[in-house]
Amino acid sequence: MKSILTFPLSRVGAPLCAILGFLALPLSAELCAASSRPNIVYILADDLGWTDLGCMGSRFYETPNIDRLAADGMRFTAYYNCQNCAPTRAALMSGQYAPRTGIYTVGSGARGRETDRRMIPAPNVTDLPLDKVTVAEALRRSGYRTGMFGKWHLGTQGDYHPSRRGFEEAIVANGRHFNFQPIPPQPVPEGVYLADWLTDLAVDFIERHRAGPFFLYLPHFAVHSPLQAKRAGIEHFERRAAVDGHEHPTYAAMIASVDESVGRVVACLERLGLSQNTVVIFSSDNGGVGGYAGAAYAGRRGTTDNWPLSEGKGSLREGGIRVPFIVRWPGVVPPGSRCDEPAIHVDLYPTFLELAGAACPTDYVLDGTSLAPLLRPGREAGRASRAIYWHFPGYLEAYIRQNTWRTTPVSVIRAGDFKLLHYYEDDRRELYDLRTDIAERVNLVGTMPEKARELGGQLAAWLKATDAPLPDPR
Repeated sequence: MKSILTFPLSRVGAPLCAILGFLALPLSAELCAASSRPNIVYILADDLGWTDLGCMGSRFYETPNIDRLAADGMRFTAYYNCQNCAPTRAALMSGQYAPRTGIYTVGSGARGRETDRRMIPAPNVTDLPLDKVTVAEALRRSGYRTGMFGKWHLGTQGDYHPSRRGFEEAIVANGRHFNFQPIPPQPVPEGVYLADWLTDLAVDFIERHRAGPFFLYLPHFAVHSPLQAKRAGIEHFERRAAVDGHEHPTYAAMIASVDESVGRVVACLERLGLSQNTVVIFSSDNGGVGGYAGAAYAGRRGTTDNWPLSEGKGSLREGGIRVPFIVRWPGVVPPGSRCDEPAIHVDLYPTFLELAGAACPTDYVLDGTSLAPLLRPGREAGRASRAIYWHFPGYLEAYIRQNTWRTTPVSVIRAGDFKLLHYYEDDRRELYDLRTDIAERVNLVGTMPEKARELGGQLAAWLKATDAPLPDPR
């Protein structure tokens, strides 16, 4: 995949206030012809699994609006985020991998009992560093109106609040689905459901900025725990039989509320005549809570099931990091299309800049490459493969039994169809061919040692280039 711009791999040293210069990021000829400075709507679910949508194979959950979005646009089948929410959101907003932001997890990487951890985790940052230029800042400087309503998870105090990070309008609300408390404080009708309230704000934002261009970021707290949903939705799914590990009526009702939100946003765009000039993207921040296996879980697999992917949220296996990703842009993105090329969170920043014809800060590292060329017909021709990476120098406990983990310290590379995981506690390496083994059942390290060494060398070079901290042995 060709990058629109080439950025240095060195760490950014200049503070935000000192980054004043810009480079123009041109639109490709096809995209320019299709539209000038389209609106961008990015809707992000929380903890929604790869198969938790009808268009992704679920026969229990009901997602007619998201399914319609896929029918009208493109499904990415190999799109990735991080194993849990904070590092994903940091990468999306900064355009940088975790070693550059220092955000690897929520809270601390020293999770679980200290006596059970065989290594000392690297320090973890909880607020997005202020020297990071967010994609909202870049778009706002290019003339976009910017709004964010929902879960931020990158700091809410002072200059870390999204209203200070490029969003003209920003209301943070998460933690509960009923009786929630927005930051800053806002009047909330009694008994209102959070997903509905956030959608009200999103629709109002679109209506007020219909002249465009605008960037709307709608990161829902649903379907994150606590599992809370509207009673009518729960009762609807209580009457249904379980299918393929999808069986939780409250969780299903939460998914239905997110689907309703997508439908309302799309209906607003259509009513205002904005559909043709608006890119709508739907995704999830990490894999679903479920699909876990092994003695650590004693038969309790979680809220949902990510099959055929292995494991779930908190794991660097496919079930924890591969997520739904759908793009709708009438007149540009072919309806009912799919893209199998691997893509990852850091690709969205340069994608949004190219779609908007926006400017990129000089002397600022962007680790991804624009996905815009994939959105138009003939996208496969002349594309170069590239590797994508993850680094997690900490621990995430399994919650079910003590001394068990969803992941221990690990670094990961995917290049082409092959994925290598390097676990640091015992220097174990696992190699999988995802084309033939998406469930990651057959470790090929013993039968393909040269491929393992090749990917291991690429991974080591990336860790060095990004100055990634490693966990220390006890």
